[in-house]
Amino acid sequence: MPIIEFKMPKMGESISEATIITWLKNVGDFVEAEETILEVATDKVDSDVPSPVSGTITEIRFHKDAVVEVGTVLALINSKGVQEAGSEPKAKGAELTKKPELVETSRVEMPSKPVIQSITHKANPDAFISPLIISIAQKENLSIEELQSIPGSGTDGRLQKSDVFHYLKNRKYPLKSIPTTNNQQPTTSTYPKPKINFVEGKDHIVEMDRMRKMIADHMVYSKQTSPHVTSYIEVDVTNLVNWRNENKDKFQAKYNEKLTFTPVFVQAVAKAIVDFPLINVSVDEKNIIVHKDIHIGMATALPSGNLIVPVVKNANEKDLVALAKDVNTLADASRNNKLKPEQIQGSTFTISNVGTFGSLMGTPIINQPEVAILALGIIKKRPEVITTSKGDEIAIRSMMFLSLSFDHRVVDGFLGGSFLRKVGDYLEQFDTTTTL
Repeated sequence: MPIIEFKMPKMGESISEATIITWLKNVGDFVEAEETILEVATDKVDSDVPSPVSGTITEIRFHKDAVVEVGTVLALINSKGVQEAGSEPKAKGAELTKKPELVETSRVEMPSKPVIQSITHKANPDAFISPLIISIAQKENLSIEELQSIPGSGTDGRLQKSDVFHYLKNRKYPLKSIPTTNNQQPTTSTYPKPKINFVEGKDHIVEMDRMRKMIADHMVYSKQTSPHVTSYIEVDVTNLVNWRNENKDKFQAKYNEKLTFTPVFVQAVAKAIVDFPLINVSVDEKNIIVHKDIHIGMATALPSGNLIVPVVKNANEKDLVALAKDVNTLADASRNNKLKPEQIQGSTFTISNVGTFGSLMGTPIINQPEVAILALGIIKKRPEVITTSKGDEIAIRSMMFLSLSFDHRVVDGFLGGSFLRKVGDYLEQFDTTTTL
């Protein structure tokens, strides 16, 4: 009997597991090849998973809300009787040679806590501890050393959620006696939680959706992990504004693309990173990982009010035209909830255009596992004192604030300030002879 194993597909380089949202088919139902039968969620996006073959579902092994590793068999499909004439039958239980492709749905998720792949397990130094296990450990105030001491029951000694819960249930010493590493922050507080006044009939409760919960967890994790410092500068972008006003209609006519300020901002940041590569790093315990590629994330508001960070890949290798096309494509996909997993992965530095909402400046929270994030304020015309050949004069100039939040574990004031000033210089000294 040609039984096909339907497995959890791979959904990105950093994705090791996914949560089942719902099955669209039941045991005994017939499915067509490429027909969507399952919806799954990851830390990145929600996706529809199609059936690799036509046939009848004979077994479903995992159900709603189950967290399943990539490559695990989710269900069995009996393809007997639907195989095309003349085709070679598959061996019983044979693994598919073609992995099912993902079809993106209209839901997108904010990246949650960074995947930590360097934790060492005593029994197996190469064992991978999933983000889910790390999340549980953080909530339960488990130190890395204690987590490593738990024997794993999964493949190759991999630590499972059940292993951690079993350990917590049978732990014989109080929580306060658990040793912690120097770089860990306590997840509990002895300060009493303030009472929230709730007026029945007037106030109402809105439950956080899954994406908002992930954003909240990510922001809290970032503040607990990185000591944030924010520096500010003000830049004169009058020449840039004038150049853009003169060229936006020509650009639209030539490339059928809008010319916004964002690609110019991305280009300036990418150039400054080339000058100061140690701003383009991640921290792995006591090691600093310097990234060769420069991938710029753009914090973007979704129609739902939530936040997503699409990524302009290899920004330093692209001219303004290519950057403008990338920025517009990502912005359009964000507005229409059509971002793909690969479009929101791998950023090494993030920008946030708070000026879009009229803010003069902001104090952004670092997008882990990066070490810095740049906020761009509103461009506003103001009278400014400028120096001309005639001396000091007052003129109407287009001004904006830039604010850089950086991780003081690895970025000091000199590096942070120098990088921020360099971004400002690239914007102020924009080449107005640039042709598109």
